[in-house]
Amino acid sequence: MSLIKARVFQGAVASALAFVAFGYAPPAPAADYQTAVIAVEQIGEMTTLAGTVVPYKEVNLSAQSPGRVTFISGAEGDSFKKEELLVTIDDDSIQAQRRAALADIASAQAAMQNARVQYSRELISPRQNSISTMPGMGMPSMFDQFFTRGFSDMVGKSDSGVERQADLYSSYNGMNQAQSQLAQAHARLEALDASVRDTRTLAPFEGVITQKLVEEGDTVQPGQSLLKYAYTKYLRLEVEVPVRLVSSIDKGMMLPARLDVRGAEVMARVAQIFPMADTSGHTVTVKLDLPEGTPGGAGMYAEIRVPDLSTSDRSAPIVPTAALVWRGSFPSVFVVDGENISLRLVRLGVNLDDGRMSVLAGLKGGEKVILNPPAGLSSSSAK
Repeated sequence: MSLIKARVFQGAVASALAFVAFGYAPPAPAADYQTAVIAVEQIGEMTTLAGTVVPYKEVNLSAQSPGRVTFISGAEGDSFKKEELLVTIDDDSIQAQRRAALADIASAQAAMQNARVQYSRELISPRQNSISTMPGMGMPSMFDQFFTRGFSDMVGKSDSGVERQADLYSSYNGMNQAQSQLAQAHARLEALDASVRDTRTLAPFEGVITQKLVEEGDTVQPGQSLLKYAYTKYLRLEVEVPVRLVSSIDKGMMLPARLDVRGAEVMARVAQIFPMADTSGHTVTVKLDLPEGTPGGAGMYAEIRVPDLSTSDRSAPIVPTAALVWRGSFPSVFVVDGENISLRLVRLGVNLDDGRMSVLAGLKGGEKVILNPPAGLSSSSAK
């Protein structure tokens, strides 16, 4: 009998050495984990609302100038980076106007230069003192300059200083008018350059074409829709929530959602609650962020469960969020039963905003669950 016990002991020692040699360690007993007991509390009923999956952001790209569509970069579903070309419109008429504007600028620059020369001439050599028109030896005009003009100024019939100031102002005013015409020509050119840019529609952000509304060769007018473009890397749920249920929803709250009728259940975060209700349907628009990588696409049908605080006669188990383990999109908890540990799937209800969530299925109350379970823990660890 002692020989048998010795052999059993040797076998146990060999097994322990094998565990150590190959990097294995015996599982920790269930008593070594921090646990919490599932309590049952009174909670409100959950109301299921229908919603729609929408892109994180979406824009309607419209034509800004009239013309014929000459190029479209792709079709529905094609992806583009920010500032990539999407649509171009024929700009022949705008280019013709632009060439005319360049000619106007050249003419205005010549007029501006001439006005500056005339002002400089008037400032340095006044026209009223010019003797270039004197006949012969210029004696009649010179006599007029020295005697007649001086005598007229003396008796108050004229004022040579005022006349010279008027001539200077006229030359200066002509220079200002030429400068204004040059600025107007430059402004027309800038407006035409903006119109040329408007004939090219660029991607406002990284995204995909969700709907193409024109084809190459179509003639469009300003304001006519060209494409619908969206950022679909992240998706949202848009739900019309009745006014009586809005008070039970807060920004940042996690609510259970299901895409399509038989889709997997995911937790969606309340991202935006519109400040005003729809006067026709008496509902408030609420948008919820879906987890990244959620299967589905914009336009899909979705359901969201919203707590109804007006009813409080329903009880449900309450689980700490620290006990939840996410395996894909399915939440679960580790339940301790004596020395055994088992992984149990649960169906979550509403987030109570105090580190706990209600459980709709999977727990009945009174179970002992492990808090913050380690990554390598499994149902077979304690067997």
